[in-house]
Amino acid sequence: MTHVYEVKAAELVKSTAGKLKKLIAKPDYVNYVKSGANKERVPDDPDFWFVRSASVLRQIYLNGPVGVSTLRTRYGSRKEHTVHRRHHAKAGGSIIRDILNELEKQDFVKKTAKGRIITQKGQSFLDKVSAEISKGSSNEQRVRQ
Repeated sequence: MTHVYEVKAAELVKSTAGKLKKLIAKPDYVNYVKSGANKERVPDDPDFWFVRSASVLRQIYLNGPVGVSTLRTRYGSRKEHTVHRRHHAKAGGSIIRDILNELEKQDFVKKTAKGRIITQKGQSFLDKVSAEISKGSSNEQRVRQ
């Protein structure tokens, strides 16, 4: 069986986001808020919520247990639109917290004393998506030959 470690992260996140679209609900406020204090505008991608959800799920799979603060640091970036020197700014916590709550409702993530960890259901979900990706890429390689 193929695991998350064996496929490209970008392909996994994109494919997982497509599947999460059918499973989790996107809050209304996401279309109107920035993803952090370091950003000037709201995200352009209409599927931002689902892509970020897939990415958070992957991060919990790889680095769990993790908390909101760790994920805020992970998704933060430089704050460059000021006169001052560049500094790292954390991403907004509300979006990450709401994503984690949605993933908990689907039983992909579980809260523990040390932070969120991936459940067996979440792990198998990501492994199935990884298997589909690797199967698709192996079929493409056969066609090229």
